[in-house]
Amino acid sequence: MFEQTFKNIDDVLWKEAGCTTELDYTEQTSWMLFLKYLDDLERARAMEAELVGRPYDYIIDAAHRWSRWAAPKKADGSFDHDTALTGDDLIKYVDDELFSYLKGFKQWAASPDTIEYKIGEIFSEIKNRFRSGYSLRDALELMDALQMRSQVQKHELSALYEEKIARMGNAGRNGGEYYTPRPLIRAMIRVTRPRLGERVYDGACGSAGFLCEAHDFMRHEGMSASELETLQTRTFTGKEKKSLAYVIAIMNLILHGIDAPNIIHTNTLAENIADIQERDRFDVILANPPFGGKERKEVQQNFPIKTGETAFLFLQHFIKSLRAGGRAAVVIKNTFLSNSDNASRALRKELLESCNLHTVLDCPQGTFQGAGVKTVVLFFEKGAPTRRVWFYQLDPGRSLGKTTALTDADFEEFVTLQDGFADSEKSWSVAADEIDPETWDLSVKNPNREEAPPLREPTEILNEIAALDAESAEILENIRGMV
Repeated sequence: MFEQTFKNIDDVLWKEAGCTTELDYTEQTSWMLFLKYLDDLERARAMEAELVGRPYDYIIDAAHRWSRWAAPKKADGSFDHDTALTGDDLIKYVDDELFSYLKGFKQWAASPDTIEYKIGEIFSEIKNRFRSGYSLRDALELMDALQMRSQVQKHELSALYEEKIARMGNAGRNGGEYYTPRPLIRAMIRVTRPRLGERVYDGACGSAGFLCEAHDFMRHEGMSASELETLQTRTFTGKEKKSLAYVIAIMNLILHGIDAPNIIHTNTLAENIADIQERDRFDVILANPPFGGKERKEVQQNFPIKTGETAFLFLQHFIKSLRAGGRAAVVIKNTFLSNSDNASRALRKELLESCNLHTVLDCPQGTFQGAGVKTVVLFFEKGAPTRRVWFYQLDPGRSLGKTTALTDADFEEFVTLQDGFADSEKSWSVAADEIDPETWDLSVKNPNREEAPPLREPTEILNEIAALDAESAEILENIRGMV
């Protein structure tokens, strides 16, 4: 039933002039789904309060509740078409009154980690893209049929929402920034093994896939009320710069059972890492930061190793944000392992000297659909220098594409061998004293298998040339300033 409802909502959105891409579909589904979820949550809490004889203070006032404007009902529970707004009246109400009311929550919420603040943040960033009130009315009635009261219902809805995010991620470059293949995420989590009581962080959380999967990994049957409360309120932290991804992350975590997700809408890289204190650090970091982006000079000043490459700045932030003994798994371009520019060499040196880089997972071409670059996953622990690096070259035995994407089974051998850092045809180790202290080169060179050197994508070569040209121009400019 849920799957068909989602398809029907997509059909309505497809006919709507204001919605043209999968990103629009996900955005519009998200704000309606959020308000429907909130209404179900409030009604459940009100019933619980009534059973124990205490009053319940609604978050949303009576005039703006879902049951008043989105799905008014008659006394017998049937839909009241006579009082339901539609057409231009509905669009005017949503744009001019409802969204304005919900935006105001941000101003008076007690703190940023409350659901009231999240409501204000979401509706300050998202837009109603419906232009036809008749299409919106159809979508609202379909959404009202969804029930989110039981954990089973939430689980089914979360699976469908993940499918929607995946389709959005495959729809284009911008959408792809929000989506990391879930089998890869689950393998990263199985290696880092987050435990209850530890704090888990993603400073570039996108749609919160890492945090959702970590939640599912850590949650188990038989948890006490206090353990569940710890898991839901004191375990996960995410930061996200882009408005749509921020909204999707909150909705995704809500559907995984976290009522007020601690997702912060901010540019992580705008924070000076010198200001990070012990209270700001985390036990486990899981992330796939955006790569290929360029940050302005004032942002680069927040980091000791100056570079315009977004992923390199994030890696510095993650190293600084780990507690002593903390564990991290971070996706990064494979060129990071061997690039000869000053920033890459300095960052590899910093990583190897301040952390134990114990594992490098070399991912095959096509791991990220639509991305022309190859990636690796760096697994490291904070607090002791690297003594030995274990490499694993993932080879699923097929070309990867939309219908042949990576599966959990593709990572089974990696997870098994990694547990003991075992050598195999696909895995080997390199001692730290074998790494050149001039270049700190960590290139993936499998000594157990002869293979032709992989051909680099033209776009990857051009991007690297452009980056090197920019660095040369910056050096020349500095020299001119000294003359």
